[in-house]
Amino acid sequence: MSVLDVLKPEPPSEKITNEEEIKKRYRYWRIRVFYSMYIGYALFYFTRKSFVFAMPALISELGFDKSQLGILGTLLAVSYGLSKFFSGVISDKSNLRYFMGLGLILTGVFNIFFGLSSTISLFALFLGLNGLFQGWGSPPCAKLLTYWYSKTERGRWWGVWNTSHNIGGALIPILCAIVIQYFGWRYAMFFPGVLAIIVGFFLINRLRDSPRRVGLPSVEKFRNDYPDEKSKNESEEVKNISPKEILVEHVLKNKAIWILAISFFFVYIIRTAINDWIQLYLMEEKGYTIMLAGSCVFWFEIGGIFGSLSAGWLSDTVFKGKRGPVNVLFSIGIILTLLALWFVSSGSLLLISIVMFSFGFVIFGPQMLIGMAAAELADKEAAGTATGFVGLFAYSGAAVAGWPVGRITQDYGWTGFFVFLAVCSMVAVACLLPLWGQQARPRMAAEQSA
Repeated sequence: MSVLDVLKPEPPSEKITNEEEIKKRYRYWRIRVFYSMYIGYALFYFTRKSFVFAMPALISELGFDKSQLGILGTLLAVSYGLSKFFSGVISDKSNLRYFMGLGLILTGVFNIFFGLSSTISLFALFLGLNGLFQGWGSPPCAKLLTYWYSKTERGRWWGVWNTSHNIGGALIPILCAIVIQYFGWRYAMFFPGVLAIIVGFFLINRLRDSPRRVGLPSVEKFRNDYPDEKSKNESEEVKNISPKEILVEHVLKNKAIWILAISFFFVYIIRTAINDWIQLYLMEEKGYTIMLAGSCVFWFEIGGIFGSLSAGWLSDTVFKGKRGPVNVLFSIGIILTLLALWFVSSGSLLLISIVMFSFGFVIFGPQMLIGMAAAELADKEAAGTATGFVGLFAYSGAAVAGWPVGRITQDYGWTGFFVFLAVCSMVAVACLLPLWGQQARPRMAAEQSA
């Protein structure tokens, strides 16, 4: 059996007709699928961010400067963004449990290889390969959330899932700081790599692509929660749509997805720049130790947990499934907290931690809901492609947060850093405003084939 055979979607199981058995199995499978992809995506984040928190050690031990490390950060973001797009297209026609599991295993392998290296060329090679398989994590999760959870509950479930990389992001700076202090930076790459390999096999065992794979009806039928009247009358059968049709008809011709993608570009510049450079900023400007600076990044991620949960709940309940208002309001909050971080002159750990918590709260609202809105606007059959497409723009923004931001900081200092991010935050708000009233109205596949 070849790798391509393994990645082929599994056939549906025989339909279950007993209503009590359907309820029982739905409860079981929804919980099983959710905790599995939650743990899995947290480990993707572990392997993606371990390099970031080893950066101060790479500067002190190997003599790299900000510009060189920025190049590595840009390379990781570019390879991840491209992978996210292409893997999104592929995942729409793949076996998600093998797709996501193998991706996590390979990121773990390349994390370990990075830790065994010492030259900039090898770092670039293994970080690029890491990014290539990092993209195998998010699109499968978007599809799983779309298939296992219906519209009026999806915001909350997606919000809880989105905290997985906050948990990973909160733990990794602390763990890396401890490991680097006692064992050196290389072990800060080995430890997440080994964990990723173990959890990759766990995902292959636990995940299932959709309710049909285990003999259950669609989640819309199970919960009687259809996005519109037309979809209520659609057949339960999965439409056979080509990847090209998915990309062109459901994504490239959808103006709202283009707007979401452009706004995602600027949101990710801000999010990644803060996440990647703030530890170094606090060490250089505030005189913090690596442990104290790492603790502030911890609070950034904890704020992200509450921000994701709040954004999902607000969009489901207060705004009745509209994601646009929450995106705009949280993005305005980004501007305010960015200014607060810039102008805080005190070195108080408590004050900086409060600001970092607030920043995490507001940045992770649009970080979550933009991708979710794209999946909803493109419909189930194209959820992976849509999230991969906007993810390509997002990680193009993350790439800008690497070498370009590193160069700006090198040439213009930290003032240049904050001015650049302030401009990006204002552009993000302007991009998101036109989608304030946009409802999730999936274009069903039958419309394309009629």
